[in-house]
Amino acid sequence: MENLVNYAVQYAKNGFSVLPMVGKRPLIKFADQPPLTADEIRKLWQQHPTANIALRTTNFFVVDIDRNHGVGVDGFQSLKDFNHPDYFRKTLAQETAGGGKQMFYLKRKDLEVNQNIGWLPGVDIKAHVNNYVVVAPSHNHGRHYQWLNRYPIATAKRELVQAINATNADSYSGTEASEFTGNKTATTKLFEQIINGLGFTGGRNNALASFVGGLLYRNVDPEIAYQLAMVANHNTEESLEPSEFDKTFESMMKKELRRRGSGSQ
Repeated sequence: MENLVNYAVQYAKNGFSVLPMVGKRPLIKFADQPPLTADEIRKLWQQHPTANIALRTTNFFVVDIDRNHGVGVDGFQSLKDFNHPDYFRKTLAQETAGGGKQMFYLKRKDLEVNQNIGWLPGVDIKAHVNNYVVVAPSHNHGRHYQWLNRYPIATAKRELVQAINATNADSYSGTEASEFTGNKTATTKLFEQIINGLGFTGGRNNALASFVGGLLYRNVDPEIAYQLAMVANHNTEESLEPSEFDKTFESMMKKELRRRGSGSQ
């Protein structure tokens, strides 16, 4: 198996904060630490010659589009339904080992972008300085990450950042009342979806995946999340069959366990 140390060093020389990985798991503690130097990278890859490469999302963020045919969740379709192609400038992009796509954007200096896991069904925004993405030519289960183009990383449009932030988690701390704005947060929408259901036939799987992911991301107990999802499905005009429902829930549960195991998202 190819040693990726030269690629890792080159990424570092280009200003990225590099991490050595086993699969998608970091081999070192890195939270709030300075970037590895070229010498440190070489030493780590001597110890772990088959390590993959990840880059911390420090000065850039990633629109991570997942295609999961097994549960009917398609991030590519979610972006089409979002219907704002004008928000997405041409920029560096890669195909992931799982057949998804990741678009890289520089963070704006005038507007902070918030991390938003589950921004759209099948679409995550990875933006926290202690988050990361695995990059080419890393591999996973025999499949490789590969760059789709050689575009420079573009600065994100203001409209894209505003759209990402508009559906982020609540800012209410529980210690003091916050000003009422009239805007609905992601948590508001989760509450409403319990009663309103999962929508129309074509988007039920995506809606269920987003609903379950939103609950688990907020540390709702999995058994309670399952029961709440059952209520939402029951309140859907044409509810999902039990086998399809369970398949989607189990897929989102596995994704959440991977997220918690990595400690990165």
